[in-house]
Amino acid sequence: MMGRQSKVQSKLFYSTFILEQRVRKNHIVRKVKRHIDFDFIYNEVKDTYGINGNESVPPPTILKMMLLLIFYNVRSERELVATIPERLDWPWFLDYDLDDDIPNHSVLSKARTRWGVEAFKTFFERIVWQCAQAGLIDGSKLFMDSSIVQADASNNSVVNKQSLKRYLNKSYQILESRLEQEQQSGKNDQTIKSGAANKKYISTTDPDVSVTRRSKGKSKLKYQIHRGLDQKREVITATEVTPGEVHEAHLLESLIDTHEKNTETTVETAVADRKYGSIENYLACRDRDIKAHFSSLEQTQKGTGTKKGIFPKEAFTYNADTDTITCPAGQTLKRRKFFKKRQHYEYIATAGTCNRCQLKKQCTKAKSGLTLKRHIRQDDLESMLEQADSPESKKDIKTRQHLMERTSAQATRYGYQRARWRRLWRVQIQEYLTATIQNIKILLKDVKEPAPALEMQVAKAVGDKASRTIPHGLSQLFALQWRDIAGICLTLGQNTAYQPAEIIG
Repeated sequence: MMGRQSKVQSKLFYSTFILEQRVRKNHIVRKVKRHIDFDFIYNEVKDTYGINGNESVPPPTILKMMLLLIFYNVRSERELVATIPERLDWPWFLDYDLDDDIPNHSVLSKARTRWGVEAFKTFFERIVWQCAQAGLIDGSKLFMDSSIVQADASNNSVVNKQSLKRYLNKSYQILESRLEQEQQSGKNDQTIKSGAANKKYISTTDPDVSVTRRSKGKSKLKYQIHRGLDQKREVITATEVTPGEVHEAHLLESLIDTHEKNTETTVETAVADRKYGSIENYLACRDRDIKAHFSSLEQTQKGTGTKKGIFPKEAFTYNADTDTITCPAGQTLKRRKFFKKRQHYEYIATAGTCNRCQLKKQCTKAKSGLTLKRHIRQDDLESMLEQADSPESKKDIKTRQHLMERTSAQATRYGYQRARWRRLWRVQIQEYLTATIQNIKILLKDVKEPAPALEMQVAKAVGDKASRTIPHGLSQLFALQWRDIAGICLTLGQNTAYQPAEIIG
């Protein structure tokens, strides 16, 4: 017999309803809540709150809300707050009940401004460390790449700083006054520095972003995200945001330093594309005893543009005894002067000698004669170039391509291709949250029972003195039982400053 829907009358009380039971056991938010520690944020942001006034929304709740915003790629913070009461899993994740009031959306933007970038950076570093403790990071080989992302600003907001028309733009005058106030207050130094990246053009909507043009496309306002990736489980170990015009090569050492700091490992091989193949990067890797597996930017441009049909540098022979260079025609180039900024010597042949030579069209197109440059550390440079051309390097470069493309493709699920907010420091917060979510998913997927990220809390509580006292560092501390932590603090003379409950968090 066919049943019919009876008229529904809303119940006043639900005696058998339990929110905990309405979230399925394999739900991702249940796994995150179980294995990821959010209470660390209390200690990170405590200095940004006063002791009087109204009680704020708990910082862990704010951090969880921001995580949901990125993880589910919710369009806006208003929509996030409006959606939370409509679901059952989100309130449970945020430790709210069905009849609890949801905070106003402005709480999130105010918290970002209050906390700054450092709190989110710490969150990212803790998850990386948790992945390292779970054995998901090898650390010896670092893959690097960058991605261009669209800024939250229109091209119509761009003004020419060298044109007098900018003074007729009211929004430009407001922008100038705002930037002057920030410079006087000394807040967000990183933002002020990045805002001056473009020498000619500036956006009145977002002064940190730069006008960037890639390939044959139209110039647009872009940011650039630089990432370092570990190969073992594709954990993102380092990330940094810059204006779009910043060249990737300038971030190589910074990514290596961040990777080594976050994972407590030493990079043995750096893998990147040809855009990182500058002389400075090769020599930096040489000084740090790192294998440079990336093609030379100069060598990949052979036979193109003005160099088309010209002999490569390998066709010229350097004579160490006489400090001269011999060209393919057998003529001698003598050293003329040293360029301190670029750290290279210049070797020239006279115009008369080149003009009489039958091979001139294959050597140079200059009317004044052939000029060659030789770096002061050319021997080290050639050794690194030979290593970069090895079969092992070519294999790593090929591997890097699909590794970095995969992590970027996964990040597009979380709004990676466009900045949610304006100003560089806010985009950096967005990237820290995005990279953290990707690492959390790897952590929960590859480890059945991830250990909670408490070791970094112990490190901050015990201080640098503990690292000097215990030779093997923090990994030894993590293995100790909690009842022994109090004894360690007493040994270090911290018997009144820290209690076991404070260390646990």
